[in-house]
Amino acid sequence: MTNSDYKLSAGYPPALFDKKINNKIGYIHSILTGGTLDGPGIRYVIFFQMCPFRCKYCHNPDTWSINTLGIKTVDSIYKDIVKYINFFKFSGGGVTVSGGEPLLQAEFLYELFKKLSADDINIAIDTCGYIDLTQTVKEVLSLSNLILLDIKHLDSKIHNELTGKDNAKVLNFLKYLKSINKKVWIRQVLVPTYTTSEEYINNLILFLNAYKNIIDKIELLPYHKMGKEKWEKLGLKYSLNVEPPDKKIVDKIKKQFENNGYEVLVS
Repeated sequence: MTNSDYKLSAGYPPALFDKKINNKIGYIHSILTGGTLDGPGIRYVIFFQMCPFRCKYCHNPDTWSINTLGIKTVDSIYKDIVKYINFFKFSGGGVTVSGGEPLLQAEFLYELFKKLSADDINIAIDTCGYIDLTQTVKEVLSLSNLILLDIKHLDSKIHNELTGKDNAKVLNFLKYLKSINKKVWIRQVLVPTYTTSEEYINNLILFLNAYKNIIDKIELLPYHKMGKEKWEKLGLKYSLNVEPPDKKIVDKIKKQFENNGYEVLVS
């Protein structure tokens, strides 16, 4: 894989179309066996390769394209997961698939989730929501217990500026989650000048109120620069020139959501 793979301005990596991905094979970036930040309890977190977005603040740009060194089978991952079942039961945890964008490998997820569901293992999907709602994706969503949905920005033009894509698919994805009554944590990255103003947060709350029956929690993710070094190592220009938000601003935003009846987690 060359740096040119990472320099695609946006969209799916060409490798996704160059060959058919076997539904028993997954392209995995990394695995975290004791995660506590991607859903409830202690979690086995699988970070998948490939992503349709090119977020300016992405802290894992090395997940954007396919690297065949990370190939795993459904059976190999499942056999590793079941070693941790007692930890899941003790903590109320389970398995979270993240990325990259895990739903780009929906066929693989479907095969894995069938096995996890048979063992009553809690399943969470951390997704950007920029996904075509194919029958396989719908089946994967039906097998999951929780969706962690990233809201990059409500304004489509600013969303495009931040990610390289508009937000139409993301908002349609949220509508579908409501239609199937699927539990959701809404994740909002707090990026100064983009998503921290009082006006933006008020508009976000008004928008989310229509989905309040499925929203279990709001998760606020203060912007940080921890991924900048990865960009530089990959020969990419890190163009987002803002500083992390002040704690007072984060606390104020948290209070805004709480005052409107939301449970809020700051990560």
